Amino acid sequence: MSSKMKFASSVAGSVLLSFSAFAAEQAQSIASSSPVGDRDPMARVEAGLRPPVALADRPVKTETLEEAMARLKVPGVSVAVIKDGKVAWSRGYGVAWIGGPAVTPQTLFQAASISKPVTAMAALRMVEQGKLDLDAGIDAALTSWKLPSKYGQPSVRQLLSHTGGTTVPGFPGYAAGKPVPTLVQVLDGAWAANTRAVKVDTAPGTAWRYSGGGYTVLQQAMIDRAGKPFEVLTQETVLAPLGMLGSTFAQPLPAALQATAARPHDHEGKPFAGGAYTHPEQAAAGLWSTPTDLAKFAIAIQRGAAGAGNGVISPAMTRTMLTPVRGSYALGLDIQGKGKGFGHNGSNMGFKALMVGATDGGDGAVILTNGDNGDELAAGLLRAIAHEYQWVGNQTVIRPAVALTPQARKALVGKYRIAGFGDFRVAERDGRLMIALRPGQWEPLYAESDKLLFVLSLNAELRPIDANSGHAVMGSSSMSYTRVSGLW
Repeated sequence: MSSKMKFASSVAGSVLLSFSAFAAEQAQSIASSSPVGDRDPMARVEAGLRPPVALADRPVKTETLEEAMARLKVPGVSVAVIKDGKVAWSRGYGVAWIGGPAVTPQTLFQAASISKPVTAMAALRMVEQGKLDLDAGIDAALTSWKLPSKYGQPSVRQLLSHTGGTTVPGFPGYAAGKPVPTLVQVLDGAWAANTRAVKVDTAPGTAWRYSGGGYTVLQQAMIDRAGKPFEVLTQETVLAPLGMLGSTFAQPLPAALQATAARPHDHEGKPFAGGAYTHPEQAAAGLWSTPTDLAKFAIAIQRGAAGAGNGVISPAMTRTMLTPVRGSYALGLDIQGKGKGFGHNGSNMGFKALMVGATDGGDGAVILTNGDNGDELAAGLLRAIAHEYQWVGNQTVIRPAVALTPQARKALVGKYRIAGFGDFRVAERDGRLMIALRPGQWEPLYAESDKLLFVLSLNAELRPIDANSGHAVMGSSSMSYTRVSGLW
């Protein structure tokens, strides 16, 4: 195998083109940057998107990228594949917006939370420059705002690893035409801010809790210490040194760049009125980029992990960036595969993004989309890439299925609740056991045994315990659920 990578992966406006017609347009809206010799791998990836789970006694059912884009109503996607520490190929598919130009490898997308690892590298560069202290309280760096806390001040390391005890998980951004608050107003939850004030409500270092608010605190500290706007300091510390010349943290995107940028679309493929949302929370969600630029970022991490310089931070600091602080999360990166895989995903309004890389094989991929269903598209595309390049992880899980007795099927019928996930239903429909993980979206529920149930649309396991309560396992994360009703 060439890689040991293992990474788990979490509106108004009229549609100008039907998605049946859109599929035909896609076929003529493909731009690429790759050697001729890479055409066959590209073609196999494009033809072979793979499901999360498949049955052991049946061939794996694949679909083409064009079919998946039409089914999921994602107008455009851009991809870059890393092999042996280099960009093997990059390609754009579909359109930047319905009725707009074709996506190319140079088309800008919102990278959403992939902003966080780029911010982390910029912060670590400032640590090595002596402008930030990795383990001192963040109040030492803040001069224009103070972080409310009854539990002490989190450090840069804790803010980067989501262990700082800070509130506000994420930011929806601000639609076109809506007032945009300043960064301090966002932190205070004041004026036009659509999120609550950021504060510390848990003792720093005691728990892991995803907090875009923590990254926003760090953004203000970096601005205070550098004396420069965030988009300028990140350009100087990370983007320019890595040759990420098509990327920017500027919010909103300057008018001169909007012609080369994708526009967001909702779950139905309809464009968001006014285009992309604005994110004053740049560190958490404000990066505009391309897969090729983000592949350069991933390669820089690979180089640093291998002991080579990357032009931004030292190899020792790169290893610090890749060292988990609590659970699998390090400094701006989720770490998987016994420390050999790293990555992050991203979700903004109308944009979904995914970046993965391996430190021991020099492989990876970046996928950016302009549709709210782009996460499912990106996951299937990543599995196609993993299958083509024989990665260890990100493969379709093959499961055997057994028949349950009528009594066992009947006992499972009911409504369930998973903390943090919501309600779901199990029912017998047309003689089959079915599950609706989302309202009205029924799919077959399979059994690997009478104690392990699964679906094909999600790599998750449901393990019934008794008639009134249960336990579910999704990936490696356990989630309790309780049965809230029986037959209906």
